Amino acid sequence: MRRADRLFEIIQFMRRQPLTRARDLAENFEVSERTIYRDIQDLMTSGVPIEGEAGIGYVLRAGYDLPPLMFKETEIEALVLGARIVQSWADKELADAATDVIAKVEAVLPDALRTYMTNTALLAPSEHYMAPLKFELGELRNALRENRKVSIGYQDARGDPTNRQVRPLSLAYFGPVWLMAGWCELRDDFRTFRLDRIGRFEVAEDRFKPEPGKMLKDFLARDDTWIRGSEKLKESLNQEIG
Repeated sequence: MRRADRLFEIIQFMRRQPLTRARDLAENFEVSERTIYRDIQDLMTSGVPIEGEAGIGYVLRAGYDLPPLMFKETEIEALVLGARIVQSWADKELADAATDVIAKVEAVLPDALRTYMTNTALLAPSEHYMAPLKFELGELRNALRENRKVSIGYQDARGDPTNRQVRPLSLAYFGPVWLMAGWCELRDDFRTFRLDRIGRFEVAEDRFKPEPGKMLKDFLARDDTWIRGSEKLKESLNQEIG
């Protein structure tokens, strides 16, 4: 790996870690710790906001970004495909945001990469089936982002109605169904809900404070199928999971 490439990858590595040790970087890039110390010093000298010291670890200050014109071709493919999937499968607000992201990146790319981005042959079909929703998905996304409870009228697999007050924690799409994971105050426990079974939908004005035992990390620690998927989760889509 060229040194310039390694310096770039060091920054990317640090962006994914709360604290990075020289030993970890040396193992990852197969160089000596002395080389990493020299690289870190050069990055700091060039203005990259890295804090820390040898023997303790380093932190990349939040908010630091690299210019998008350093994207690799495979990274452009990942960006374009991801944006096209969002354009095809998400609500209009998020689809429009994905379009804007692509336009902003194209505006700063050099000509050769801009042409490559435009002609990337990775497509997401617009013709597909998604279980219809009776409310705006964007409203739920906003509630999730702002830590606002939602009050829903929910119908189970047998068609029995129930009213729930839920702290939304995560959304996941398992085509053709959207699922919401949250803390259900009626059950006093985590529950997952099929969005196509939600009728009445209201967002509370007040924000809730994250509480230990009721947060997304607690849910994921108990049910890792939400991340990796499984036959068990697929089967549950046709059953009452709320």
